[in-house]
Amino acid sequence: MKITVSGKQMKVGAALRQHVLETADSSIKKYFENAISADVHFSKEVHLFVTDIIVNDGTGTQYHYKSQAKEENVYASFDKALDRMEKQLRRYKRRIKDHHKTSLGEAAAIAATKYVITDDGQDFEEENTEDAPLIIAEKQTMIETLTVADAVMRMNLSNLPALMFINKKTGSYNVVYKRLDGNISWVEAQKQESSKPQLKAVN
Repeated sequence: MKITVSGKQMKVGAALRQHVLETADSSIKKYFENAISADVHFSKEVHLFVTDIIVNDGTGTQYHYKSQAKEENVYASFDKALDRMEKQLRRYKRRIKDHHKTSLGEAAAIAATKYVITDDGQDFEEENTEDAPLIIAEKQTMIETLTVADAVMRMNLSNLPALMFINKKTGSYNVVYKRLDGNISWVEAQKQESSKPQLKAVN
């Protein structure tokens, strides 16, 4: 996670900067391991030190969380602002988990099996079982019915590179995945009469 520390009309010393970097990183990642960035800004207001913190949690929802605190001591100001930020992130993550539990209780999910296979660069053909990839492990899982936004949040919270789900709105199979440029792509299967389903990519 990228952490930016800045000050307005005041100098941020090395000790304070190190305290911010170490404390903010561990505190925020307790709730969102894939958080993209945190901006910590210090300023003075008469005799008080003001700390503003802005966090991008990395869930792809475009949410940015903000907290502020004012104290006579700059360290106390930062610690209070960070504590307020933690409370926001904790409430938000709890809300996401509760929402998923409710969704799972109301929406259908399909049982599936996921496999871990070898990747030695061979071209595999279904007809030739001798060339089939070696299965290292297999595990039962569920393909859940979710909205696209919920799927993105689930993927990020579970620290997955991709997630297959059933689109709650259309009922079709969808996939969201992380691109190399940091954005997220969304692929939806399109059902057409008298033809095989086609895939539509939404970048």
